[in-house]
Amino acid sequence: MITLRKCLATLAFLGGASLVHADTSHVEFLNAGTLPPDLPFSEAVRVGDTYYLSGQIGIEPGTRNLASGGLDGQARQTMANIQRILEGNGLGLKNLVKCTVMLDDMDDWPAFNKIYMEILKPPYPARSAFGADDLALEAKVEVECIAAKR
Repeated sequence: MITLRKCLATLAFLGGASLVHADTSHVEFLNAGTLPPDLPFSEAVRVGDTYYLSGQIGIEPGTRNLASGGLDGQARQTMANIQRILEGNGLGLKNLVKCTVMLDDMDDWPAFNKIYMEILKPPYPARSAFGADDLALEAKVEVECIAAKR
């Protein structure tokens, strides 16, 4: 029988100790001013050297106006918003370790993927994607990321 203690010991042995004993003593809620001020969430939250970015859609900074150009314009603006938040915290796109992509229409996957690969360079962060109806402000795409200071 495998016990929780054995699982934790195995994780620690395999280098997963940081998962078991994550340093949560310093949590910082970050806002660089790219979001409209009345939204009820932080742009990012830093826990130790890990940054959790709120999901970003293709709105022009400080507004609720979606970028023009359909999926292409919104996807580029979404990635620019992510880059702006990272840079505002002394990071860059190379610090991304995980992205979650939500598409209003999964038929847009190839077009989004092309833009994503233009903006991000190998090695790419881990990624998940799924279809999601009714994204905020009728956006075509939303991307949520995790970054790590290296």
